[in-house]
Amino acid sequence: MSVLPDPGASRAVLVGTSRYQHLEQLPAVSNNVQALAGLLSSPLSLQLPDQHVTVVENPAVAHTVVGAVRQAAAEATDTLIVYFAGHGLVDSQDALSLALTDTEYGRIETGLPYDWLRQVLLLDSRAERHVVILDCCYSGLALGRMSASPGLADQAAVEGSFLLAAAAETRTALAPVGNTYTAFTGALLDTLRHGIPGGPTLLDLGALYRHLRLTLEARGFPVPQARDRNSGAQVALGRNQADLPAPPVTTSPGAGSGERPWPDPRSIRTVTGFFTALADVRVISGLTHRAVSQRSAGRISAGTVGRLLNRSTLPTTWGTMAAYLSACGLPEDQITQWQAVWQELRAEATSAEADAMGPAVPPRRGPDSGRAWQRTFSVFRRERG
Repeated sequence: MSVLPDPGASRAVLVGTSRYQHLEQLPAVSNNVQALAGLLSSPLSLQLPDQHVTVVENPAVAHTVVGAVRQAAAEATDTLIVYFAGHGLVDSQDALSLALTDTEYGRIETGLPYDWLRQVLLLDSRAERHVVILDCCYSGLALGRMSASPGLADQAAVEGSFLLAAAAETRTALAPVGNTYTAFTGALLDTLRHGIPGGPTLLDLGALYRHLRLTLEARGFPVPQARDRNSGAQVALGRNQADLPAPPVTTSPGAGSGERPWPDPRSIRTVTGFFTALADVRVISGLTHRAVSQRSAGRISAGTVGRLLNRSTLPTTWGTMAAYLSACGLPEDQITQWQAVWQELRAEATSAEADAMGPAVPPRRGPDSGRAWQRTFSVFRRERG
C-alpha cells in the first residue's frame, strides 16, 4: 500500500555540484536542487517544513555532505531522502564516487565515495525508509553527457531503501546545454508538478520510476534504473495532480466519500503531519472553506476552518475537528481513526510537557524541620506579645 511520509518525521538532504575546478561545469544542477527543495516543501509534494530540507550546494569537502546526511539521519524517524546531482566517478574497483567542486579525475581522495553515505544510512539512520536519488555523471564526458554503468544500482543499494538512478548507458542530452534542468531531474519535477494522467492516486516511487522510464526513453534520453529494498517503492513523493477529484456535486456530507483518496491517519506520527494531512482532507474534498462551513450546518464557520488548518498545536477538544472532517465528507469509521490519532498525539504532548517540567520537589522534611517551625512560632509570639 502506497503511503505519504509524515512531513514532521521526515527529512531531505539535497546535494548538488554545479561548479568545478577541474571538471566540466553543470549549471543546470543548481536549478535542479533549488526547484526540488521548493517542490518537496510545497502542497504539490510532501509539504516538508523548510527546516526539514537541507540544501548543500557546491561542497568542497566530503565531510560537509556526510555531516548533513548524518544529522538528517539522526532526526528522521519516518523517511529520509538523499539526492545528489553532478558528476560521478567510477574508480578501478567499480565503486561510485560523487564529484565535489575540487574533485580531480584519477584522484579518488578529492571526491566523496558513495559508500560513505551508504554506511551512514545503514548504521546511523533512525528512519524506517530511505529514498536515494542519483542524477550523476562520470567525468571525462562533455557537458550534456552523463552516464552510469549497469551495476550502478547495485553499487548504491541500501537496505530498506529505494534507489532511483539516472542514466544506465552513455548517451547524449542527459544534461542538454541551455536547458533549465538536467533531463532526468527535469522529468521528475514535471511529473511531481503535473502528475500522471490515468495514474495512481499517490505518486509512489514505483509509479514514478515506470513513468520516468517510459518518458525519457520516448524522448531518446538514457533510461533510468531503480532498486527496491523492503517495499521502498511504496513510498510516495506526492499526490497525483492529474488524478485529483473534482469538487462534489452533492451538498450532503459523506456523499461519494468512498471514492475519494483520503489521507490515511494511520501514517501520521507528528503534530506537523497531523495538520498537513488535515489540510489535505479539504484539498481532496474539493471544497472551499466557505463550502465546508455550509456543509457543517453552521457548526463551524469559514474562519474557524482557516484557523484550524493554520494551527501548530492540537486543540484540546475534539468537536471542531469532528465537524470539519464530517463536513468534508469522511465516513464515520475514518473519523474515528482520526480521533484515535488525535488522542495519541495529545497524550504524547502531555507526557513531553510533564518531562520538561521535571519531577515535583517535595518540601524539605529533615530531622530538624519540626524544631525549626517551633523556633519560628516562638519568635512570632514574642514579637506579637
